[in-house]
Amino acid sequence: MNKIHDNLIDSLNRINFIFKNDEIYIECIKDQNSLSIFGESFGPFEKGKKYKLKLFLAIPFIENNIMKIASSDKCDHVDVQRYAIAERDNQRLVQQDTEYFLNKIKEFQFFTQEEVKAGIKPKADLDRFYSYLSSTIDGRLLKLLRLSRTKLSLDDEKRLTSSEKILFNYIHEHIRTWRNFFLGANQ
Repeated sequence: MNKIHDNLIDSLNRINFIFKNDEIYIECIKDQNSLSIFGESFGPFEKGKKYKLKLFLAIPFIENNIMKIASSDKCDHVDVQRYAIAERDNQRLVQQDTEYFLNKIKEFQFFTQEEVKAGIKPKADLDRFYSYLSSTIDGRLLKLLRLSRTKLSLDDEKRLTSSEKILFNYIHEHIRTWRNFFLGANQ
């Protein structure tokens, strides 16, 4: 059982790595001369201007209050609430704008935590974030479990995120084996 767990964790970490290498828009909140991060030079940056950087490169700028996530790329409790409501109101998996939307929520909760620590946002926003995230994850998981009993249609496959495809394959295979064992079907 540990092998399945480890393989799943490795796969999910790879998907998250891919997401962190996606570019996002950030907005400069204070002028900054050129800096070097990971041996690469960035800047100078001008207050009020937007820049496009890979997420993992943007994080140090955000942590040091040089940049903030541009409103076009933000993901706060209001956005997560929209995801949760969409999932709750639809019997089928909802196809989101990106297959990495769960990774985005996972990574952007860090920014909400930091804003709460800094006193920029109230703790209630972080509590809402977690509540809506839990609702979104649980809703999608229940739908995945229902789907895993059958063969996945192309339409349903399009609705899955990358991480859900991996989970689906694990669940589908194990449920099929378990079901066939009790039904007496040859494997």
